[in-house]
Amino acid sequence: MIQRNDAFDGFAARDGSRDAVLPNAEFTVARAIRDGAARLEGIADNPRREARLLLAHAAGLSQNELLRDPARRIGTAVFHAHIARRVAREPLALIVGRREFWSLEFQVSPATLIPRPDSEAVVEAALAAFSLRSPPRRILDLGTGTGCLLLALLTEFPDAFGIGLDLQLAAAALARDNAQRLGLADRSAFVVADWTNPIVGRFDLIVSNPPYIRRDDIARLMPEVGQYEPRSALCGGADGYEAYRAIVPRLERHLELHGAAVLELGEGQAIYVSQVARDVGLEVSLRCDLAQIARAMVLTCPNHEKTVWQGA
Repeated sequence: MIQRNDAFDGFAARDGSRDAVLPNAEFTVARAIRDGAARLEGIADNPRREARLLLAHAAGLSQNELLRDPARRIGTAVFHAHIARRVAREPLALIVGRREFWSLEFQVSPATLIPRPDSEAVVEAALAAFSLRSPPRRILDLGTGTGCLLLALLTEFPDAFGIGLDLQLAAAALARDNAQRLGLADRSAFVVADWTNPIVGRFDLIVSNPPYIRRDDIARLMPEVGQYEPRSALCGGADGYEAYRAIVPRLERHLELHGAAVLELGEGQAIYVSQVARDVGLEVSLRCDLAQIARAMVLTCPNHEKTVWQGA
């Protein structure tokens, strides 16, 4: 097995012999993947897969191109730098600069949360909410981040136009760039704004993945999250519900007559947020993620005309 030897700044075998070479030397593809995977043991869930992805990224090759010739010799200086970043617990997505969500590729940066499979429950819940009604024409995403929720929904609702709000200029700019790369720039707009004072107008569909981690729990998150993702996108205040208390009471003012809002939830938060919604007259339904955690909450007005007029 290969271990890191900081004094050597390269690799050393477990018995102390230096059968590896300096990081800027050439290795075969197979050797580089093997050695990189060894350094990622105990850090990555799938060390070999991550080593392969990092090597492909460093070499500017697709994985298929990389693996076509395992005996091919390849420069490894950039690869070793990538591995060192991952050993320091920087997320793989930030190192390679992208992450897949809803079968779409999104550029990521330290300004935003990294899209996660759990959040696809929000998209699924939105699709289910409109399965028996006219598809949404106007969509609002509160705290858009990379734009992954909004842009995924725009691919599913081809006649819709979407607006993404984010308090951070860097996040809104990244979402705009993702829209351009996905060919959705003409059907979307991104605004730097706070969801406590959102834009004027009504929407058929409102979605949000608000911060919902309790403030005291931030320090206990895995390093990939707590040290590298923006605190403003993680911290939901002292009890984790601050954003929900800000968003939910304002929803009826911005929902169309037969509209729906879909909010992502943290584990164990469904009961409290459901009560916040019911206290302002909204109907609640839940959708679980792949781990059977109540991950998405769908909110609608039970008496559309009455609640819309009250919120106007």
